[in-house]
Amino acid sequence: MSDPPGSRLLPLQFVALSSAWGSSFLLMKVGLDGLSPFQVATARMVLGSLALAVIVVSLRIRLPASIRAWGHIGVVSLFLCVVPFTLFAWAGQRMDSGLSSIYNATTPLMTLCVTLVALRAERPRPEQLSGLCLGLMGVLVVLLPGQLAGTRQAGGSAAQLACLIATACYGVAFVYLRRFVSPLGLPAVSVATVQVGVGAAVLVAMVPLADHHPVALTPAVVASMIVLGVFGTGLAYIWNTNIVAGWGAAAASTVTYLTPVIGVGLGALLLGETLTWYQLIGAVLVVIGIVVSRRRARPARSDLVPTSTGTVRTTDREKRYDDADRSGRSER
Repeated sequence: MSDPPGSRLLPLQFVALSSAWGSSFLLMKVGLDGLSPFQVATARMVLGSLALAVIVVSLRIRLPASIRAWGHIGVVSLFLCVVPFTLFAWAGQRMDSGLSSIYNATTPLMTLCVTLVALRAERPRPEQLSGLCLGLMGVLVVLLPGQLAGTRQAGGSAAQLACLIATACYGVAFVYLRRFVSPLGLPAVSVATVQVGVGAAVLVAMVPLADHHPVALTPAVVASMIVLGVFGTGLAYIWNTNIVAGWGAAAASTVTYLTPVIGVGLGALLLGETLTWYQLIGAVLVVIGIVVSRRRARPARSDLVPTSTGTVRTTDREKRYDDADRSGRSER
């Protein structure tokens, strides 16, 4: 039996997606040399929305027509883009990019926490609770030793808290997506375009009022924002959708484990950042927690169907939605 058209490109798209989201923290760090956190978030959103708009126009994809759909996607944009992108950029001024990527890996665990609180019908399994405990231990291992010994960088504790708030926002966004956007049955590219476009419009309106930081557009700053916006915020959504549709959510979610590795590696290689022993152990515990929390009986592949948000869920007969699979692929 021959492979579906385009399936041979999936490995390349997976590598591109891992690289785009893994390098996002390095790119933000470079962008902060000439821009404020607000301006970094705005630049990536504007460039990402332009990239998605080109795709929508080229493929003649229709955008949602109802105000209700735009409202729900707008809420998702706030929690999935505007707030976390700004918080991660703000934290990037005060901490290493590799450490930011480690905290970003807590996104599936944060999503699971929000799911257990907001969706009471879904009772936590022992594996989920064990995974949450391991992930929490990992966060504490990363956070506490540096605080007890005195943070190496000013504002380190506030920056790390900002990263955790950002991943909590991701968790809220994914649960909201499940309840209010997925049932609308909209194409993934259409949802992504509105989501990034609305976020870009909000930030463009806010920056002149809340941020008077002077702009210094060096070649490095411009290049970092183009890569972060076009690839890490625009095309990454398309790659993610194709990978989930072709390989399934479980395989696609492994990008969650690769992004901190890429983030830490690039930070050490290009910015001279160092990784402490307790950060390494904490990162390992977080990844193990994600793996443990995701352990479950796999449904038959015939029961999996792609959703409008680019994820895979089971059919109505099973009615189980794997939020953790989807959450780790947010970036960032």
